[in-house]
Amino acid sequence: MSSSLPAAPSTPTVSESGASAIEVSSAAQRMHIVSDETTQIADMVLDYARRRLLSTDTPLDKPFSPAELARLASGSIGESGIGARRALALFENVLAPSCITTDHPQYLSFIPSAPTKAATAFDLVVSATAVYGGSWLEGSGAVFAENEVLRFLAREFGLPASAGGVFVQGGTVGNLSALVAARDQRARQLSEAGRARPDRWVVVCGGEAHSSIVSAAHVMDIDVAIVATGESGSLRGADVEPALVEHGDAVIAVVTTAGSTNFGIVDDIDSIAALKDAHDFWLHVDGAYGLAAMLAPGSRHRFAGVERADSLIVDPHKWLFAPFDACALIYRDPDHGRLAHTQHAEYLDTLTEAADYNPSDYAIQLTRRARGLPLWFSLATFGAEAYREAIEISIDLARQIADEIARRPYLRLVREPQLSVVVFERDGWDARDYAAWSDRLLDDQHAFVVASSHAGRPNTRFAIVNPTTTFEQLVAILDTMG
Repeated sequence: MSSSLPAAPSTPTVSESGASAIEVSSAAQRMHIVSDETTQIADMVLDYARRRLLSTDTPLDKPFSPAELARLASGSIGESGIGARRALALFENVLAPSCITTDHPQYLSFIPSAPTKAATAFDLVVSATAVYGGSWLEGSGAVFAENEVLRFLAREFGLPASAGGVFVQGGTVGNLSALVAARDQRARQLSEAGRARPDRWVVVCGGEAHSSIVSAAHVMDIDVAIVATGESGSLRGADVEPALVEHGDAVIAVVTTAGSTNFGIVDDIDSIAALKDAHDFWLHVDGAYGLAAMLAPGSRHRFAGVERADSLIVDPHKWLFAPFDACALIYRDPDHGRLAHTQHAEYLDTLTEAADYNPSDYAIQLTRRARGLPLWFSLATFGAEAYREAIEISIDLARQIADEIARRPYLRLVREPQLSVVVFERDGWDARDYAAWSDRLLDDQHAFVVASSHAGRPNTRFAIVNPTTTFEQLVAILDTMG
């Protein structure tokens, strides 16, 4: 494939405005053709990327105020441009330092990211090759590699060899796409059985379900039946069955959580899956954060029942060490996803009338980046055993620091960790104390640990996914609370 546009005509023509057509064309072509200028741009950008990728002392950094950024970074967009050197300098010296480094070992808030250097490096290749990941026709090699990863994950989760899916942007899009497929399948079932569709569809989930489930229901204009989970926070079959009986045909799916964001709680998926023997429902497993722990032999037992899922998600940009943004959406029967999501248009006939595996048929997006390739490259480079070990490190570290918290009289564990999220309280602190402490940690570039809450009580939490985070670093953070 040529990397340049056709050459401009040798004889200039003049438009009505008097401008030379060759000059106009050259201005546009200058952005795309290989020249000394583009070579210099590539060298500068790749040099910066290499330095950042290989840096061992990248600071946490912290957000700048809107006023600071307005003062330091305004005016970069204009008719003439400021040039690559100034633009890169602006990014390196102002914009990047105002973004918190999410793969820093002391980034412990929300759910961090910890991509391997191999995955991050290959993310550059994905952009440089301009590969399109929406169809087999345009990107068969990329689609094949992504599907290799999806097959590997499906095997790990106990799904049949026929399972498949697609990499989407993140868990919110993955959950929404799965629920759309579940609704479509439920509507088909009722139609084939000659039963009327309900006035309102219902999705059933537990109180610890991720906020994206309620968000998806809002987008789909359906109802959510939230089932109380009790003190354990874990949804169980006995809790779910009354909701199935109450809502009957209106239930499009039961959503279970395999590692809640706030606590890392895993629902009792096995007892919920067992209900499929007596009730006809779609079982979706939201494993955006925690399902990766199935790769660790010591944690697989927590996820019994996942093998009966009709769909599931896991986010490689969380605990599978891939860069933002990637969510693996896997269907037990990919045809259900394809029937719900394939888009039809005249210009797409060449794709939709073929039997090829087109990733865009399995979720709500059409245009898509081949976002599964960085994970493919990293897994192919290091092997699954290295991933299993890295996940085990986080789980072991969570257990160690939980024990340390329990030994300190002024700290209290809110709940024993199941996976790698550790939630705890400081005696005598209110929300303002936690916020001030968190601000000090970041201002001192010590750590990024934000305040959280549960049942109306303020607390804080360590979310550990980076295998380079150490016990000593976590202890030093606890020391600041004394």
